[in-house]
Amino acid sequence: MQMHEIKEVSFMARGHRSQIKRERNAQKDTRPSAKLSYARVSVQKACFVLDAIRGKDVQTALGIVTYNPRYASTLIKKLLESAIANAENNNGMSRENLYVEECYANKGPTMKRIRPRAQGRAYRIEKRMSHITVVLNER
Repeated sequence: MQMHEIKEVSFMARGHRSQIKRERNAQKDTRPSAKLSYARVSVQKACFVLDAIRGKDVQTALGIVTYNPRYASTLIKKLLESAIANAENNNGMSRENLYVEECYANKGPTMKRIRPRAQGRAYRIEKRMSHITVVLNER
């Protein structure tokens, strides 16, 4: 009969919930950002505005979205202002040095609707949503 060795067990086993949280927080991105979930605008339409402000400084980006006639620009303007406020209040960054480092739109859920057509037919209408994210950084 063999004697099994008893290994010392640390207080937290590997993969313990608090250990996982601690590792995740250590890798957490500290750049100021803002997210808008379930925006009622398609990804394609939101990307027209996001492409225009990517890489620009904050004042220029605000000017672009203020005078852009697209509907998505009103949503992105609020999101950009929120990200600026997060940078000033949470990270202590100054507004003059900020620029839009990343901005992207991911696909959200789609609402499916039916539009009646002639001779008893029906067309499917898809009302798309998106999740928009704006990430700032300091120069």
